[in-house]
Amino acid sequence: MKVIIVGTSHPYRGGIAAFTDRLATEFVREGVDIEVVTFKLQYPSFLFPGKTQYSNAKAPEGFPIECKVNSINPLNWIKVGREIRKKNPDIVIFTYWMSFFAPCFGKIARVIKRNRHTKCIGLIHNMIPHEKSILDKMFPPYFVKAMDGFVALSKSVLADVKSLDRRDKPKCFVPHPLYDHFGKIINRDEAVKHLNFDPNYRYLLFFGLVRAYKGLDLLLDAFADERLRRYPLKLIVAGEFYDNPKPYLEKVENSGLNDFIIIENQYINDNKVKYYFNVSDIVVQPYKSATQSGVTQIAYHFEKPMLVTNVGGLGEIIPDGKVGYVVAPQPLAIANALVDFYENDRYDTFVEGVREEKKKYAWSNMTEAILKLL
Repeated sequence: MKVIIVGTSHPYRGGIAAFTDRLATEFVREGVDIEVVTFKLQYPSFLFPGKTQYSNAKAPEGFPIECKVNSINPLNWIKVGREIRKKNPDIVIFTYWMSFFAPCFGKIARVIKRNRHTKCIGLIHNMIPHEKSILDKMFPPYFVKAMDGFVALSKSVLADVKSLDRRDKPKCFVPHPLYDHFGKIINRDEAVKHLNFDPNYRYLLFFGLVRAYKGLDLLLDAFADERLRRYPLKLIVAGEFYDNPKPYLEKVENSGLNDFIIIENQYINDNKVKYYFNVSDIVVQPYKSATQSGVTQIAYHFEKPMLVTNVGGLGEIIPDGKVGYVVAPQPLAIANALVDFYENDRYDTFVEGVREEKKKYAWSNMTEAILKLL
């Protein structure tokens, strides 16, 4: 079996690049001949809101990664398609997450499939982006028509794919597997010491890039609830702001929360992720819209309770009352859940639930589904 993954990967940073590399590692473990073709130009710099697109982590081992794809050069797409076609792979997996890449991936797939052997599978993180644009009506159908099958990471994404696929191609839903490459679980004392935090406080965690749809404003309003001041709590916001941070900082100031919120406005490198999760009691995802989230799967790996909002696919994998809370995307609902969590000391009960649920999210489930589509 020869499999090639086309999409973001090392040296690029971010959850989807990490997903690609972890999926390739699982294929290696299963004895599949795997390689990854990633970008030499992913986004033009003026389209990228962060400080850098690149990771400073070491490259994953066990499979080759070639930086070949230029996302804005159609001649490059033809060249890359021909190079992959000559290798005659059984499957090419396209890791798709936004409309900007639909023309690039769609053209590469069409060139590859002229060998009349290779099947192209769309591994869909998001079919329609959280922050919509006119491109979302123009470009995705071109990509969908070029695929032979699809794997979606949430039921809501699967529904989006079905709405665009007029030919009813094979498709399935497989939950996002665990992000288990950030290190082992460590004790809280070690994490507190490494981060130089006050051990007398308990910590809540909002993790990942800060964008409007992720609802940090809702969480800040919830955290201002006077009932939560009864407990020695601090909120950690760990992630680079892709939005203007000023409105969030003003909200913190106006709510009198300066002493109770720790803001780390930077991309959290892989080797530091474990400290933020292991220091925290609960991971909060107050999203206003969502499909699925890699943050959830990091929390599962580190066996942390979660609070998510009932939007998109978040509630599909968080059994309410077993591993945490599924609430409305409203400050009062979020605050009520946090008060219940601390007032009724639910940490240990939820951790036991997390340990049971995490067994469902093995990477072998993902590779098995992909090969079944073939």
